[in-house]
Amino acid sequence: MKVAVTLLLLLFATTHAEHRGRAYVRDKVCQEFKTMGKDDFRTLTLIMNSKKFSNATFEEISHLVREIVSLAETCCTDGADPSCYDAGSSALSAKSCGPDSPFPAHPGTAACCVHQGLEQKLCLAALQHPPRQLPHYIEPSNEELCQAFKKDPKDFADRFLYEYVSSYGQAPLPVLLGSTRNFLSMVSTCCISSAPTVCFLKEKLQRKTLSLLTLMSNRACSRFTVYGKDKVKFSYLTMLAQMIPSASFEDLSPLAEDASEVFAQCCDSVAEDCMQKKLSEHTAKVCAALSTKDERFADCCAGKDIMQNYFCITALKPATAPKLPELQKPTNKHLCGDDGALHARRYMFELSRRHTNVPDVFLGKLYDASENVIRECCSAKDASACLDSKRQQVGAELPTFLENANQFCGQYNEMNFLDFKKRLRDSMKKTMPEASPELLTQLVDQRADFASTCCPANSPPLYCAAQVTAYLESACKQGSCALI
Repeated sequence: MKVAVTLLLLLFATTHAEHRGRAYVRDKVCQEFKTMGKDDFRTLTLIMNSKKFSNATFEEISHLVREIVSLAETCCTDGADPSCYDAGSSALSAKSCGPDSPFPAHPGTAACCVHQGLEQKLCLAALQHPPRQLPHYIEPSNEELCQAFKKDPKDFADRFLYEYVSSYGQAPLPVLLGSTRNFLSMVSTCCISSAPTVCFLKEKLQRKTLSLLTLMSNRACSRFTVYGKDKVKFSYLTMLAQMIPSASFEDLSPLAEDASEVFAQCCDSVAEDCMQKKLSEHTAKVCAALSTKDERFADCCAGKDIMQNYFCITALKPATAPKLPELQKPTNKHLCGDDGALHARRYMFELSRRHTNVPDVFLGKLYDASENVIRECCSAKDASACLDSKRQQVGAELPTFLENANQFCGQYNEMNFLDFKKRLRDSMKKTMPEASPELLTQLVDQRADFASTCCPANSPPLYCAAQVTAYLESACKQGSCALI
């Protein structure tokens, strides 16, 4: 299905249609339909729409896939009327705008349907759901896989593609294609094997690298989509700083720069091996720079599979914060100079290596606050007065913010989960002596769920940012917190 990746630029990249017209889109789609064949075309259409509409139901995706494939099948035959494709796509748009549309729902549909003709089609084609923050796909047991496969192989494949791709839809398209194709091949091979258990064990070991690549690239690209290149660079820098706080800014900053460049190049790339190749090269750089400085990095880098080495590195827990000199804050002149962002980033790097258990999402709040302050104050009439005022406000909030986050996630990182929940319950009993057992259980479960989701370095950014914002809003008594 190598040629399939070009369909990404044909069915759903609307700029080509806008600049080159209807005939261009029809000709290119039909060319791919004929080159790929109906089955591969249908599979890719299912993958692309599951990726694009990650919150849609399986039935909604199935309806859309049937319509797109039917349109191509009808209008891409030799001798088909040149107006067939345009008329068919217009009918699809009209169906999308109908009150009983069977296609994926989207809050932007109504605004698109105000337009007519090509403008309406372009608007509808540009709609997509935000990525799922928490992947929902859970791989069934070998027995369950084979039972579903033998019952209806086609339905099994369709449902797997929908579930898997909508869960890991931020992974680059070539990674998703390779991973899903490999999985379906494994199932079809092992479910007819005379020794399925042995077969699955062997195949799953062989696909471990591909599974990790899918998981890690989905996490990284989700973060890149939400954060953008500069904030991803900051996030990666502070992650490394907390894992190896003895390393200097000069040691780690080039690695963070390199990581952000990898994700910028590969998250939306249709090059078949971009992510694996670039991430492998990046991992080699990390290992070369840090394995001699830290035993844990050396252990991770000793493996023969470089993707597993990268996974090992990103899964490292924060190190114990070393004793470091008193932190010097950047001056107003530094913040409003040409390198203001660099000075702010260096300061937050120093904060992160002194508070190694403060999770990424909390540090992200500091990053956003610093960006806002620099943007607001450095363009103000009296920049120094503005910065001094902000320093005073943030200075009153920051120590408590850092200490609470560091202590909470520090306990989560150091304790097993059951002991952590017991500590939470004991703490809440003291602060809420009147609470009923049911309420205590509910609150403990909520906080434990937050810890398990948002304390790790690879936490889902949008979900955790919303949780932290809610916490800050409840903690701010006068509604003027600088960190919100």
